Amino acid sequence: MTTTAPRLGTALARLLILAAALLGTLLAGAAPASAHAALTGSDPKDGAVVATAPKEVNLTFSEQVAMSADSIRVLDPAGRRADTGEIRDLCSGSIVRYGVELRAGLPDGTYTVAWQTVSADSHPIAGAFTFSIGAPSATSVALPDREPGGGLVGALYGIARYLSYAGFAVLVGGGAFVLICWPRGAGVRPVQRTVVRAWLTLTGATLVMLLLRNPYTGSGELSDAFDLAGLKSVLETKTGAALTSRLLLLGAAALFVAVLFGAYTRRTDPKEKKDLVFGLGIGGAVVATGIAGTWALAEHASTGIQPGIAMPVDILHLLAVAAWLGGLTVLLIALYRAPSVERTAVERFSKVAFTSVAVLAATGLYQSWRQVGSWSALTGTRYGQLLLVKIGLMGVLVGIAWISRRWTQRLADLPSGGLSPADLSPADLSSAEKETEGVEEGEASEADETSESDAVPEADAVSSVSEAEGASGVSPDVDPERAAQLARQRAAVATARRKRERDADPERSGLRRSVLTEAAVAVVLLAVTTVLTTTEPGRTEEEAGRSTSASGPAAVPDRPVDVRLPFDTGGVDGKGVVRLSLDPGRTGANGLHIYVERPDGKPLDVPEVKVALTLEAKDVGPLPVAPDRIQAGHWSASGVQIPMPGEWRIQVTVRTSDIDQTTLDKNVKIG
Repeated sequence: MTTTAPRLGTALARLLILAAALLGTLLAGAAPASAHAALTGSDPKDGAVVATAPKEVNLTFSEQVAMSADSIRVLDPAGRRADTGEIRDLCSGSIVRYGVELRAGLPDGTYTVAWQTVSADSHPIAGAFTFSIGAPSATSVALPDREPGGGLVGALYGIARYLSYAGFAVLVGGGAFVLICWPRGAGVRPVQRTVVRAWLTLTGATLVMLLLRNPYTGSGELSDAFDLAGLKSVLETKTGAALTSRLLLLGAAALFVAVLFGAYTRRTDPKEKKDLVFGLGIGGAVVATGIAGTWALAEHASTGIQPGIAMPVDILHLLAVAAWLGGLTVLLIALYRAPSVERTAVERFSKVAFTSVAVLAATGLYQSWRQVGSWSALTGTRYGQLLLVKIGLMGVLVGIAWISRRWTQRLADLPSGGLSPADLSPADLSSAEKETEGVEEGEASEADETSESDAVPEADAVSSVSEAEGASGVSPDVDPERAAQLARQRAAVATARRKRERDADPERSGLRRSVLTEAAVAVVLLAVTTVLTTTEPGRTEEEAGRSTSASGPAAVPDRPVDVRLPFDTGGVDGKGVVRLSLDPGRTGANGLHIYVERPDGKPLDVPEVKVALTLEAKDVGPLPVAPDRIQAGHWSASGVQIPMPGEWRIQVTVRTSDIDQTTLDKNVKIG
């Protein structure tokens, strides 16, 4: 009974076209490089009107960023620089904060703060906001409208990023497919070409990314790709080190490919071949893990929560993707270009693919929790929406893989003997000659000439068939033109035989169609994955939104925090009152003044006063403050940093003698 392969082509092709159109619509609105880091606060705030000129402007980010000398610029209403250009690192614990000092004597008016930096996961971020001193005014400064990482440079960088993922998958997955599933494939020319081209693609894409990194994170001008000073600065960054390491590892990968398709194919002794397989397996695994690590160490996995767990999980995820999709690509090439691939090879790959899917499910679940964090972020952020698209494509891919697995089982149920081709007719030869194009090297043009020439007599065809099957060469007495014709016929016969074998094997034909469809979905899935790596995770996007909403623009100056605390240390002159003033009483830099007075209101000169600030709700602090004595009963400290708004506990320790002291505390709302 003949088994008919299911026709996935027409209906599924329409489904894929529709999915691609929907995906394109979704991605069309995506920013060129939405980054992991986000600006969560500033001092002064966006739109704030302050009574007097602040000494500095500082910015708070959701994660660590790389600051350069020109990352923060403050421009006055006329567009002139109002800052000193000296970036200050104000980071404390988990708080990521940087500031720039302002020049003295700034006039009233509206000032523009423009900033641009690179987040810890390698993506450029930029923005701008305004604040006013005294009262708002007109300004000649135009806020930048260019998206960081956008334009032609951003598009080229994105293409190179996609090609690097694709090259990695085919290089690693193709090598694993040959070693684990189909050792004989090491000697098959189409398989060799596929893996070598994957290595070339990954190497070329890495070089392009290294050259484009400077304009991608900076000016956005393509000409800056050849700026040697910019390239030098890129090499000193985490991303530059990762790309350089990848190039070095690709040198080792080139050696692996050369041995796999060279020395390994020439080995005939089973023991030597087994030892070589072991060495190639260990070496290849180390190199593949190292290359995957260059992504994990420089992108999303290296930042955020639990990076120590996230980076190994990300490496496993990338290796599983490569083993499945890369192996699938080489299997597809083998099924179409080398139809003699054994059933056992397909069965082995089916097991490898199943294991890869299991690893992908486990690692993907962890990554989704880590990057999304909540159900609202899953549907309300672009990262979450893209993740849902990816999950849907994974479901489609697994469904098609299940169909491929069914065809593999049917293939395994067939007798082990091969199929014999039927006798070949001239029509078969003509069709075969057309199919020969691109398959037999050096004979494509001759096959085309044969299809355009007069039909070969049937006797000649039969004669050429017998010669193709039994003759080892052409007699010297044969006319050269006739010899060339016979050579073309031999090539056509071989191609026709392969075509007949394929057409007469519905199980193999069905497997080819399902694997082809699987590969088509994988191409779209890889595109979504690439976009996800450049999109701000939902967890941080929601946190940034909450911080922005909570801080909001301030229309009037903030009021100082004033605290009055009576005390009694128990010794001589141990009673009194501490008056504490925190000005302006908001997040960022504050001035602290402490007045120690006797019960009658006169100043009390004490040996020591200390202050500590604690935000228990966020587990921040205690942050110690050591004020300086200004005069009797008056202590002061400037630049006291309040990293975030909330209910802060202020502790004041007053020492009135060598042995007498007390600690007072008061909860106040700041910001």
